[in-house]
Amino acid sequence: MNLALWLQRSAKLHPERPAIALGTDVRADYANFAAQAARTAAWLHAQGLAPGDRVVLFMHNRPEYLPLLWGTWWAGGVAVPVNAKLHARELAWIAGHSGARWLFVDDDAAAEVRAALRDAGVDAGVHQRFDFLHDTALPQPGVAERGDTDPAWLFYTSGTTGRPKGVTLAPRQLRGSTLAFLAAVQPVAPGDVMLHPAPLSHGGGLYHLPYVLQGGLNVVPASGGFDAAECLALAAHWRRASFFAAPTMVRRIVDAAKAGGSRPEGLATIVYGGGPMYLADIVDALDAVGPHFAQIYGQGECPMTITVLPKHLIVDREHPRWRERLGSVGVAQSMVELSVRDAGGRELPVGERGEVCVRSDVVMNGYWNDAEATARTIRDGWLYTGDVGRLDGDGFLTLLDRSKDLVVSGGSNIYPREVEEALLTHPAVAEAAVIGRPDAEWGEVVVAWVVARGDVDSAALDAHCLQHIARFKRPRHYRFVAELPKNHYGKVLKTTLREWDARVTQNP
Repeated sequence: MNLALWLQRSAKLHPERPAIALGTDVRADYANFAAQAARTAAWLHAQGLAPGDRVVLFMHNRPEYLPLLWGTWWAGGVAVPVNAKLHARELAWIAGHSGARWLFVDDDAAAEVRAALRDAGVDAGVHQRFDFLHDTALPQPGVAERGDTDPAWLFYTSGTTGRPKGVTLAPRQLRGSTLAFLAAVQPVAPGDVMLHPAPLSHGGGLYHLPYVLQGGLNVVPASGGFDAAECLALAAHWRRASFFAAPTMVRRIVDAAKAGGSRPEGLATIVYGGGPMYLADIVDALDAVGPHFAQIYGQGECPMTITVLPKHLIVDREHPRWRERLGSVGVAQSMVELSVRDAGGRELPVGERGEVCVRSDVVMNGYWNDAEATARTIRDGWLYTGDVGRLDGDGFLTLLDRSKDLVVSGGSNIYPREVEEALLTHPAVAEAAVIGRPDAEWGEVVVAWVVARGDVDSAALDAHCLQHIARFKRPRHYRFVAELPKNHYGKVLKTTLREWDARVTQNP
């Protein structure tokens, strides 16, 4: 099926309901939203788009984004949303690799994008003016026929360890992700609101789909990005408002709530994911913001849909294992099978650590034009995530780290997250990231990079760690910095930290 049928359906059921807003200003109801998508399809057809052709969206969050995205689907095209913060050369590589024929871009980026495409030898049209969205003279084509496994969305991974790979998602995966959200993360009724402070091009952007299906309102903040105070103000204005937030964003929401002196109003659910949420941080968030949190664990290859820790479990402080469960990423979502396996692919018993694996129709078709990488990642029907975790007897998954982040020191495995959790319980530590440093004697030693919020030194942190974790796990070295390197989505870049650490080691 073509997902654009969802928009067509909602336009018939809820033609006058607000569909898209910028801040507090409604920009389109569902009738207008569908009409703009159909005009986009008509315009693309006039440019020669054929079913399956790729269309890049290289734009910051703005109201036009959604009609252009849904218009691409309406026409039978494949959307390639790309984070607008990437360099134009990175965009050109993605455009060339995906074989895109058209790019929708922000006006202020158009000249640079054209130059980058020309330098890379990529022949694709660049369009930054979208007058066709309001051209009532354009025909209103029907929704193009697409199969359930035909590509619909190419999600390019962040590429922090090399060239990004194009995760190929079809209507099957996008539908499964949507239904999983409605089943366990947040039910949606007509008029409910999803705010979009995180990039629509990334995983959080998928959360606009349930709201289109159910006749909800998608709101782009007037700032176009994330501002904690703005998000809380929009929730208070619109009511029944949800949004996706990386853990670093949640911390800023908590700070804004504390500065306001009272719990925020109008919130439904803050869905957090995309990186480790440390136990101390989520407890603090519950106290400051209230019972409005749900956690998901997923990745582009199984979009936002591996496990869920729903609100009712997060707030169940009476459960004897509440803190343990709160430190997990929850249980398998309804659309997936979950397994922890060893390097040979053998399923491990409860409690043993291994690679997290998933089997589901929600798992990607594969990597775009990369059969070798696909074969390495999907084996015997199972997606090997690259994440290390363990399952308990009740099915709760605790993530330990990315497999590549494991530190092996003196023959012992040390999971950086365990050390980070211990460091973050110190009141003077705002952020911490742990890596392994090559060492001739031990193989690797643990190094902690710390952002402090008060006076603290290495000796104090060392003593603190000795109170919370085994001696062999404690950091051998501490580096204090003003901020940790992060990518566009708020994830700490441990590859960059390793580069910094190598320079420090070479030039002490």
